[in-house]
Amino acid sequence: MGGLSAAARAALLERLTRRRGEEAPAAPAASPGRDLSTLPGAAEIAMMREAGAALGLESPYFRPHEGIAGARSVIGGRECLNFASYNYLGLNGDPRVAAAAKAAIDRHGVSASASRLASGERPVHGALEAALAAHHGAEACLALVSGHATNVTVIGQLLGPRDLILHDALIHNSVAEGARLAGARRVAFPHNDWRAAERELAAQRRRHGRALLVIEGHYSMDGDVPDLARFVEIAERHDALLMVDEAHSLGVLGPTGQGVAEQCGVDPARVDIWMGTLSKTLSACGGYIAGRRALVDLLRHAAPGFVYSVGLAPPLAAAALESLRVMRAEPWRVRRLQENAALFLRLAREAGFDTGGSAGLGIVPVILGSSVRAARMAAALFEAGVNVQPILFPAVPERSARLRFFLCSEHTAEEIERAVAALVAASR
Repeated sequence: MGGLSAAARAALLERLTRRRGEEAPAAPAASPGRDLSTLPGAAEIAMMREAGAALGLESPYFRPHEGIAGARSVIGGRECLNFASYNYLGLNGDPRVAAAAKAAIDRHGVSASASRLASGERPVHGALEAALAAHHGAEACLALVSGHATNVTVIGQLLGPRDLILHDALIHNSVAEGARLAGARRVAFPHNDWRAAERELAAQRRRHGRALLVIEGHYSMDGDVPDLARFVEIAERHDALLMVDEAHSLGVLGPTGQGVAEQCGVDPARVDIWMGTLSKTLSACGGYIAGRRALVDLLRHAAPGFVYSVGLAPPLAAAALESLRVMRAEPWRVRRLQENAALFLRLAREAGFDTGGSAGLGIVPVILGSSVRAARMAAALFEAGVNVQPILFPAVPERSARLRFFLCSEHTAEEIERAVAALVAASR
C-alpha cells in the first residue's frame, strides 16, 4: 500500500476489513503445524492481492505469452510491444537456433535423462562449455541446469563458516541464498561503491579464511555497470576471489557483446569466477561458471547442484551454443540493441522521467517512487498495447518503485518513440 496518503491508506484498510467481513465463513482452521496460511510471506501475499483488488488493479504477473516473446508479443489474443523479456538480441525464435535445438532432440531426445556424472553427458555439453570458456578467455567452463541454482550451489560449495562474502547491496537473490547455504559471514556494500567495498574488505579480511567479492556486470534493476577495473584491483590487493555475475551482460555490454570486461577494457583473466546464464541473450535455460581449470574440475565433481542434478537438456545446450555462434558472427545485433537502449533512455529523460543511473545498454528503469503509481501506469500502458512490468515494494524500496524496460535489438525506433509517448500519456 506504499505510495498512498495516510487517509487513503486508512480508507483502503477499511475496505479490506469490510470485504473480509462479507466473505463466506472460513473453513475450520488447521492445527498450527499444518496451517499453510501461516507460512512466511503468505499473509503479505494475501494482503497485496486483496489491496490490488480493492484498488481495481489487475495483477500484471503470470500473463501467458501466446507465441515468441521478443520485441513484440501476443497476450490475451492481442499483439503488444514487449519490453518485459530478456530476448536482447532476438535470438529466441531465430530459425537457426530453433533448428539446432530440433537437431539435438532428434539425436539425443529432449532430456539428458541422468546427471552428467552418471550417464547424462552429451557431446553438446562439452562443445557449449568450450565455447563459453573461449568467450570469457577462461581455461574451462561448467554448465548447469539453472542460473539461480548455479550461484547457490557454487557459493555454497566454495565457502564455509570461517569465510567472508562481500557483495553489492543490489546483488541477485541467488548470491544471498548461496551465502546463506555456505554459512559464511555476509557483508553488503552500497551499490556500485568500490570505495566502500574496499573499506569493508580491509576491515574484515584478516578475521576470515577465504574472501569472495561478488558484483554483477550489468545490474538488472538499475541497468548500470560497475567499474570493473577498480573491483579487480581491490580483490587482488586484499587476497580475495572476484566473482562477476554476467547474467545481463553477455550480448549486451561491449562493442561485440563480450560483456563487462570488454565494456571496461579489463583483461578477463583477472576475474577469478565468471558466472552467467543461458536464458537471456543465449535463448535457452541454465547457468554456467567459467574460470581456472582447477575451479571447474572441483565443481564438476563436488558441487551438489551439478553432481546430483540431471544434466542440461541437450536441445537447450544446442540452442545456447548456436545463439553464441550467431551473436559472434553478427555483431550488428549488439550495436542495434545498444542504439535502441540509448534512444529509449534519451527520450525518457527528455520527457522528464527518472531513469536512475542506467547506462542505456539494455535495461532502463523508469523510477516512479510509488508502488501504486507504478502498478497503475503498467496497467494503463498494457491497455495502450505496451507490455512492461512494474517492480514494487518489497522487491525494491518504496521510493524506488519503478517500471523496468528491457530493450531488444528487434525494436524499431518508431516503436520506441510510441512506447515513450504511451508512457507520457499514462503518467498524466
